Amino acid sequence: MAGRGKAIGSAASKKATSRSSKAGLQFPVGRIARFLKAGKFAERVGAGAPVYLATVLEYLAAEVLELAGNAARDNKKTRIVPRHIQLAVRNDEELSRLLGTVTIANGGVMPNIHNLLLPKKTGTGSSKSAADDS
Repeated sequence: MAGRGKAIGSAASKKATSRSSKAGLQFPVGRIARFLKAGKFAERVGAGAPVYLATVLEYLAAEVLELAGNAARDNKKTRIVPRHIQLAVRNDEELSRLLGTVTIANGGVMPNIHNLLLPKKTGTGSSKSAADDS
């Protein structure tokens, strides 16, 4: 009996460590595992699958946040709004391809003026000045 009590005591003194902290992640590995199991994507979910998925999601979030933060700083703002996320995603080739069919609410559109709508250039300055001299 004494041996059994000792085992329980040592287990209680051991601090629980989350799978996220073991993997060095901010995203919740346990929650993603729960969603994978509840989603019925497969009958069984391996131990590494939620860790890998959490890593990928955390990387994508960090990438979008970094680019959106740069866009906010370019617009002299300290807060990231959906417009900054839109500008960040559409200016990045890979993210634009990944989120090509996604509509970002309150994101607006990319600034673009078609070349046909721009005023035509009226010759070069040198030919015009040469005509004035004669």
